[in-house]
Amino acid sequence: MATIILNREKLKFNYAFLSDYFAEKGMQWSIVSKLLCGNELFIKELLALGHRQFCESRILHLKLLKELDPTIETIYIKPPAQDTLKEVVEYADISMNTSVKTIQLLSEEAKKQNKKHKIIIMIELGELREGVLGENLISIYKQVFELPNIEIVGLGTNLSCLNGVLPSYDKMVQLSLYKELIEAKFNRKLHYLSGGASVTIPLMERRLPSQINHFRVGETLFFGTNVYSNAFIKEMQHNIFMLEAQILELKEKPMEPIGELGTNLQGKKMELKSDGGVNMSNRALLDVGLLDVDPEHLFPCDESLKIIGSSSDMIVVDLGENSHAYKLGDFIRFKLDYMGALRVMSSRYVTKRVV
Repeated sequence: MATIILNREKLKFNYAFLSDYFAEKGMQWSIVSKLLCGNELFIKELLALGHRQFCESRILHLKLLKELDPTIETIYIKPPAQDTLKEVVEYADISMNTSVKTIQLLSEEAKKQNKKHKIIIMIELGELREGVLGENLISIYKQVFELPNIEIVGLGTNLSCLNGVLPSYDKMVQLSLYKELIEAKFNRKLHYLSGGASVTIPLMERRLPSQINHFRVGETLFFGTNVYSNAFIKEMQHNIFMLEAQILELKEKPMEPIGELGTNLQGKKMELKSDGGVNMSNRALLDVGLLDVDPEHLFPCDESLKIIGSSSDMIVVDLGENSHAYKLGDFIRFKLDYMGALRVMSSRYVTKRVV
Protein backbone atom coordinates (compact mmCIF):
# COMPACT_ATOMS: atom_id res chain seq x y z
CA MET A 1 0.00 0.00 0.00
CA ALA A 2 1.32 3.47 -0.90
CA THR A 3 2.26 5.74 2.00
CA ILE A 4 2.62 9.49 2.46
CA ILE A 5 5.23 10.31 5.09
CA LEU A 6 5.44 13.50 7.14
CA ASN A 7 8.86 14.43 8.53
CA ARG A 8 8.31 15.80 12.05
CA GLU A 9 11.70 17.50 12.43
CA LYS A 10 11.42 19.30 9.09
CA LEU A 11 7.95 20.52 10.02
CA LYS A 12 9.22 21.80 13.38
CA PHE A 13 12.13 23.54 11.66
CA ASN A 14 9.87 25.39 9.21
CA TYR A 15 7.45 26.35 11.96
CA ALA A 16 10.25 27.78 14.11
CA PHE A 17 11.63 29.67 11.09
CA LEU A 18 8.27 31.27 10.31
CA SER A 19 7.45 31.99 13.95
CA ASP A 20 10.71 33.90 14.35
CA TYR A 21 10.21 35.67 11.02
CA PHE A 22 6.68 36.88 11.79
CA ALA A 23 7.65 37.87 15.35
CA GLU A 24 10.51 39.95 13.97
CA LYS A 25 8.08 41.70 11.60
CA GLY A 26 5.46 42.19 14.33
CA MET A 27 2.90 40.09 12.45
CA GLN A 28 0.30 37.61 13.65
CA TRP A 29 -0.17 34.50 11.53
CA SER A 30 -2.52 31.56 11.34
CA ILE A 31 -1.67 28.06 10.17
CA VAL A 32 -3.87 26.91 7.29
CA SER A 33 -4.20 23.20 8.01
CA LYS A 34 -6.57 22.23 5.18
CA LEU A 35 -3.75 20.44 3.30
CA LEU A 36 -3.87 17.68 5.95
CA CYS A 37 -7.49 16.85 5.06
CA GLY A 38 -8.44 16.26 8.68
CA ASN A 39 -6.00 13.38 9.16
CA GLU A 40 -5.82 13.03 12.95
CA LEU A 41 -2.25 11.70 13.03
CA PHE A 42 -0.89 14.69 11.09
CA ILE A 43 -3.19 17.22 12.80
CA LYS A 44 -1.77 16.14 16.16
CA GLU A 45 1.74 16.85 14.87
CA LEU A 46 0.59 20.34 13.89
CA LEU A 47 -1.05 21.00 17.26
CA ALA A 48 2.10 19.82 19.02
CA LEU A 49 3.90 22.84 17.57
CA GLY A 50 2.02 24.96 20.09
CA HIS A 51 0.42 27.41 17.65
CA ARG A 52 -2.83 28.98 18.84
CA GLN A 53 -4.75 29.91 15.67
CA PHE A 54 -5.71 27.62 12.79
CA CYS A 55 -7.58 28.16 9.51
CA GLU A 56 -9.77 25.51 7.88
CA SER A 57 -12.15 25.24 4.96
CA ARG A 58 -14.02 22.11 6.05
CA ILE A 59 -16.45 21.81 8.97
CA LEU A 60 -15.29 18.28 9.83
CA HIS A 61 -11.71 19.51 10.15
CA LEU A 62 -12.76 22.40 12.40
CA LYS A 63 -14.62 19.91 14.58
CA LEU A 64 -11.55 17.68 14.86
CA LEU A 65 -9.31 20.62 15.78
CA LYS A 66 -11.68 21.68 18.56
CA GLU A 67 -12.05 18.13 19.84
CA LEU A 68 -8.27 17.70 20.03
CA ASP A 69 -7.67 21.12 21.62
CA PRO A 70 -10.71 23.21 22.61
CA THR A 71 -8.45 26.13 23.62
CA ILE A 72 -7.17 26.98 20.12
CA GLU A 73 -8.79 29.68 18.00
CA THR A 74 -10.25 28.53 14.69
CA ILE A 75 -11.04 30.47 11.52
CA TYR A 76 -13.38 29.22 8.80
CA ILE A 77 -11.81 30.58 5.64
CA LYS A 78 -14.57 30.43 3.04
CA PRO A 79 -18.05 31.97 2.96
CA PRO A 80 -20.25 29.59 4.98
CA ALA A 81 -22.99 27.62 3.26
CA GLN A 82 -26.36 28.36 4.84
CA ASP A 83 -27.00 24.73 5.78
CA THR A 84 -23.75 24.62 7.83
CA LEU A 85 -24.23 27.72 10.01
CA LYS A 86 -24.96 25.78 13.18
CA GLU A 87 -21.66 23.93 12.87
CA VAL A 88 -19.77 27.06 11.81
CA VAL A 89 -20.81 28.86 14.99
CA GLU A 90 -20.14 25.76 17.08
CA TYR A 91 -16.63 25.01 15.79
CA ALA A 92 -15.29 28.27 14.29
CA ASP A 93 -14.44 31.21 16.51
CA ILE A 94 -14.12 33.42 13.42
CA SER A 95 -15.53 33.07 9.92
CA MET A 96 -14.77 34.95 6.71
CA ASN A 97 -17.89 36.36 5.07
CA THR A 98 -19.11 38.33 2.06
CA SER A 99 -22.91 38.19 2.38
CA VAL A 100 -25.22 40.28 4.58
CA LYS A 101 -27.83 37.51 4.59
CA THR A 102 -25.31 34.90 5.77
CA ILE A 103 -24.02 37.16 8.54
CA GLN A 104 -27.60 37.84 9.68
CA LEU A 105 -28.24 34.09 9.87
CA LEU A 106 -24.96 33.60 11.76
CA SER A 107 -26.18 36.22 14.22
CA GLU A 108 -29.40 34.27 14.78
CA GLU A 109 -27.50 31.03 15.24
CA ALA A 110 -24.94 32.57 17.59
CA LYS A 111 -27.81 33.92 19.70
CA LYS A 112 -29.29 30.41 19.93
CA GLN A 113 -25.90 29.05 21.05
CA ASN A 114 -25.32 31.99 23.41
CA LYS A 115 -22.03 32.76 21.67
CA LYS A 116 -20.28 35.80 20.26
CA HIS A 117 -19.26 34.88 16.71
CA LYS A 118 -16.49 36.92 15.11
CA ILE A 119 -16.48 37.96 11.46
CA ILE A 120 -13.78 39.00 9.00
CA ILE A 121 -15.30 40.65 5.92
CA MET A 122 -13.48 39.69 2.74
CA ILE A 123 -12.91 42.35 0.07
CA GLU A 124 -12.51 41.80 -3.67
CA LEU A 125 -9.17 43.13 -4.95
CA GLY A 126 -9.16 41.62 -8.44
CA GLU A 127 -8.73 37.87 -7.91
CA LEU A 128 -12.48 37.35 -8.51
CA ARG A 129 -12.94 34.59 -5.99
CA GLU A 130 -14.72 35.58 -2.73
CA GLY A 131 -15.00 39.21 -1.73
CA VAL A 132 -17.25 42.24 -1.34
CA LEU A 133 -16.84 44.94 -4.02
CA GLY A 134 -15.26 48.01 -2.49
CA GLU A 135 -18.14 50.33 -3.38
CA ASN A 136 -20.52 48.12 -1.36
CA LEU A 137 -18.35 47.79 1.76
CA ILE A 138 -19.83 50.72 3.75
CA SER A 139 -23.40 49.60 3.05
CA ILE A 140 -22.66 46.01 4.06
CA TYR A 141 -20.77 46.97 7.20
CA LYS A 142 -23.61 49.32 8.22
CA GLN A 143 -26.09 46.47 7.98
CA VAL A 144 -24.12 43.98 10.06
CA PHE A 145 -21.88 45.74 12.58
CA GLU A 146 -24.60 46.06 15.26
CA LEU A 147 -26.12 42.60 14.84
CA PRO A 148 -26.51 40.76 18.15
CA ASN A 149 -23.92 38.10 19.00
CA ILE A 150 -21.74 39.19 16.06
CA GLU A 151 -18.44 41.06 16.28
CA ILE A 152 -16.78 42.34 13.10
CA VAL A 153 -13.09 41.92 13.93
CA GLY A 154 -11.36 42.60 10.64
CA LEU A 155 -11.10 42.91 6.89
CA GLY A 156 -9.25 40.53 4.59
CA THR A 157 -8.62 39.60 1.01
CA ASN A 158 -7.63 36.58 -1.05
CA LEU A 159 -5.24 36.68 -4.00
CA SER A 160 -3.53 34.20 -6.33
CA CYS A 161 -5.67 31.10 -5.62
CA LEU A 162 -8.04 31.23 -8.59
CA ASN A 163 -6.68 33.47 -11.34
CA GLY A 164 -3.14 33.93 -10.05
CA VAL A 165 -3.47 37.67 -9.37
CA LEU A 166 -0.37 38.57 -7.36
CA PRO A 167 -0.43 40.81 -4.30
CA SER A 168 1.20 44.20 -4.63
CA TYR A 169 1.96 47.21 -2.47
CA ASP A 170 -0.86 49.13 -4.17
CA LYS A 171 -3.40 46.38 -3.46
CA MET A 172 -2.32 46.20 0.19
CA VAL A 173 -2.61 50.02 0.45
CA GLN A 174 -6.11 49.70 -0.98
CA LEU A 175 -6.97 47.13 1.70
CA SER A 176 -5.53 49.41 4.39
CA LEU A 177 -7.60 52.35 3.17
CA TYR A 178 -10.78 50.31 3.44
CA LYS A 179 -9.92 49.61 7.09
CA GLU A 180 -9.29 53.30 7.77
CA LEU A 181 -12.57 54.20 6.07
CA ILE A 182 -14.59 51.77 8.20
CA GLU A 183 -12.89 52.81 11.43
CA ALA A 184 -13.44 56.53 10.72
CA LYS A 185 -17.03 56.14 9.52
CA PHE A 186 -18.25 53.96 12.38
CA ASN A 187 -15.76 54.82 15.14
CA ARG A 188 -14.90 51.13 15.48
CA LYS A 189 -11.47 49.50 15.65
CA LEU A 190 -10.83 46.41 13.54
CA HIS A 191 -8.32 44.01 15.07
CA TYR A 192 -7.31 42.13 11.90
CA LEU A 193 -6.18 43.36 8.55
CA SER A 194 -5.60 39.96 7.00
CA GLY A 195 -3.36 40.73 4.04
CA GLY A 196 -3.26 37.37 2.42
CA ALA A 197 -1.65 33.98 2.35
CA SER A 198 1.78 32.51 1.69
CA VAL A 199 1.97 34.42 -1.61
CA THR A 200 2.05 37.78 0.23
CA ILE A 201 5.00 36.93 2.51
CA PRO A 202 7.72 38.12 0.06
CA LEU A 203 6.22 41.63 0.12
CA MET A 204 7.43 41.98 3.69
CA GLU A 205 10.98 42.08 2.37
CA ARG A 206 10.09 44.80 -0.12
CA ARG A 207 7.28 47.09 0.92
CA LEU A 208 4.10 46.41 2.86
CA PRO A 209 1.73 48.89 4.54
CA SER A 210 2.17 48.90 8.31
CA GLN A 211 -1.53 48.23 8.92
CA ILE A 212 -1.31 44.72 7.44
CA ASN A 213 -1.01 42.59 10.59
CA HIS A 214 -2.29 39.10 9.82
CA PHE A 215 -1.33 36.28 7.45
CA ARG A 216 -2.87 32.89 6.69
CA VAL A 217 -0.03 30.48 5.89
CA GLY A 218 -0.11 26.92 4.62
CA GLU A 219 2.06 26.26 1.59
CA THR A 220 5.16 28.09 2.82
CA LEU A 221 5.02 26.22 6.13
CA PHE A 222 4.66 22.78 4.54
CA PHE A 223 6.87 23.25 1.47
CA GLY A 224 9.28 26.08 2.21
CA THR A 225 8.16 27.89 -0.93
CA ASN A 226 8.25 31.48 -2.06
CA VAL A 227 4.82 31.26 -3.67
CA TYR A 228 5.11 34.72 -5.24
CA SER A 229 8.02 33.69 -7.47
CA ASN A 230 7.32 29.93 -7.52
CA ALA A 231 10.70 29.11 -5.95
CA PHE A 232 12.06 27.58 -2.76
CA ILE A 233 13.19 29.61 0.24
CA LYS A 234 16.74 28.39 0.72
CA GLU A 235 16.67 28.73 4.52
CA MET A 236 13.67 26.40 4.85
CA GLN A 237 13.07 22.65 4.53
CA HIS A 238 11.45 21.59 1.26
CA ASN A 239 10.53 17.92 1.49
CA ILE A 240 8.38 17.62 4.59
CA PHE A 241 6.14 15.19 2.68
CA MET A 242 7.28 12.13 0.77
CA LEU A 243 5.20 9.56 -1.10
CA GLU A 244 6.45 6.00 -1.41
CA ALA A 245 4.80 3.45 -3.66
CA GLN A 246 5.63 -0.24 -4.00
CA ILE A 247 6.60 -1.94 -7.26
CA LEU A 248 3.87 -4.45 -8.19
CA GLU A 249 5.42 -5.55 -11.48
CA LEU A 250 8.83 -4.98 -13.06
CA LYS A 251 9.40 -6.17 -16.60
CA GLU A 252 11.18 -5.19 -19.75
CA LYS A 253 8.54 -4.08 -22.23
CA PRO A 254 8.24 -2.03 -25.43
CA MET A 255 8.23 1.72 -24.86
CA GLU A 256 5.14 2.24 -27.02
CA PRO A 257 1.82 0.39 -27.22
CA ILE A 258 1.17 -2.07 -30.03
CA GLY A 259 -2.15 -2.06 -31.88
CA GLU A 260 -4.83 0.36 -32.99
CA LEU A 261 -5.18 3.19 -30.45
CA GLY A 262 -8.38 4.61 -29.00
CA THR A 263 -8.71 6.92 -26.02
CA ASN A 264 -7.50 5.95 -22.56
CA LEU A 265 -9.22 6.30 -19.19
CA GLN A 266 -8.74 10.07 -19.20
CA GLY A 267 -10.13 10.48 -22.70
CA LYS A 268 -6.70 11.08 -24.20
CA LYS A 269 -5.29 9.45 -27.33
CA MET A 270 -1.58 8.68 -27.33
CA GLU A 271 0.55 9.84 -30.22
CA LEU A 272 3.25 7.37 -31.28
CA LYS A 273 6.69 8.94 -31.50
CA SER A 274 8.94 6.16 -32.78
CA ASP A 275 9.68 5.19 -36.37
CA GLY A 276 8.04 1.81 -35.91
CA GLY A 277 11.02 0.02 -34.38
CA VAL A 278 10.60 -1.73 -31.04
CA ASN A 279 12.52 0.06 -28.28
CA MET A 280 12.55 -1.67 -24.91
CA SER A 281 12.84 -0.38 -21.35
CA ASN A 282 12.36 -1.59 -17.80
CA ARG A 283 8.91 -0.61 -16.62
CA ALA A 284 7.69 -0.61 -13.02
CA LEU A 285 4.02 -0.73 -12.11
CA LEU A 286 3.29 1.08 -8.80
CA ASP A 287 0.42 0.75 -6.33
CA VAL A 288 -0.89 4.31 -6.58
CA GLY A 289 -3.00 5.88 -9.31
CA LEU A 290 -5.22 8.70 -10.49
CA LEU A 291 -7.67 8.11 -7.65
CA ASP A 292 -4.88 9.11 -5.27
CA VAL A 293 -2.75 11.69 -7.06
CA ASP A 294 -2.25 13.60 -10.31
CA PRO A 295 1.11 12.32 -11.64
CA GLU A 296 1.91 15.83 -12.90
CA HIS A 297 2.42 16.80 -9.25
CA LEU A 298 4.77 13.88 -8.48
CA PHE A 299 8.56 14.09 -8.84
CA PRO A 300 10.71 10.94 -8.47
CA CYS A 301 13.50 11.33 -5.91
CA ASP A 302 15.59 9.22 -8.27
CA GLU A 303 15.86 11.63 -11.18
CA SER A 304 16.76 8.85 -13.60
CA LEU A 305 13.15 7.63 -13.43
CA LYS A 306 10.30 8.93 -15.53
CA ILE A 307 6.54 8.65 -15.05
CA ILE A 308 5.12 7.56 -18.39
CA GLY A 309 1.46 6.87 -17.67
CA SER A 310 -1.25 6.20 -15.14
CA SER A 311 -4.62 4.58 -14.68
CA SER A 312 -7.12 4.80 -11.82
CA ASP A 313 -5.11 2.61 -9.42
CA MET A 314 -1.59 2.32 -10.87
CA ILE A 315 1.24 4.44 -12.24
CA VAL A 316 3.83 3.20 -14.75
CA VAL A 317 7.41 4.37 -14.32
CA ASP A 318 10.20 3.98 -16.87
CA LEU A 319 13.35 2.73 -15.11
CA GLY A 320 15.47 2.94 -18.25
CA GLU A 321 18.31 0.47 -17.85
CA ASN A 322 17.43 0.06 -14.15
CA SER A 323 20.87 1.21 -13.10
CA HIS A 324 19.82 1.25 -9.44
CA ALA A 325 18.74 -2.39 -9.57
CA TYR A 326 15.12 -1.95 -8.45
CA LYS A 327 13.28 -5.21 -7.93
CA LEU A 328 9.75 -6.43 -7.33
CA GLY A 329 8.53 -5.28 -3.90
CA ASP A 330 10.89 -2.27 -3.65
CA PHE A 331 9.53 1.18 -2.94
CA ILE A 332 9.98 4.20 -5.17
CA ARG A 333 9.87 7.59 -3.48
CA PHE A 334 8.41 10.82 -4.83
CA LYS A 335 8.52 14.45 -3.81
CA LEU A 336 5.21 16.30 -4.05
CA ASP A 337 4.14 19.87 -4.60
CA TYR A 338 1.16 21.41 -2.79
CA MET A 339 -1.54 20.03 -5.10
CA GLY A 340 0.15 16.63 -5.18
CA ALA A 341 0.16 16.37 -1.39
CA LEU A 342 -3.41 17.68 -1.14
CA ARG A 343 -4.70 15.01 -3.50
CA VAL A 344 -2.77 12.22 -1.74
CA MET A 345 -3.93 13.40 1.68
CA SER A 346 -7.55 13.22 0.52
CA SER A 347 -7.16 9.57 -0.53
CA ARG A 348 -8.23 6.97 2.00
CA TYR A 349 -6.27 4.40 0.01
CA VAL A 350 -2.90 5.92 0.95
CA THR A 351 -1.43 5.23 4.41
CA LYS A 352 -0.27 8.18 6.49
CA ARG A 353 2.89 7.92 8.57
CA VAL A 354 5.15 10.22 10.62
CA VAL A 355 8.93 9.86 10.85
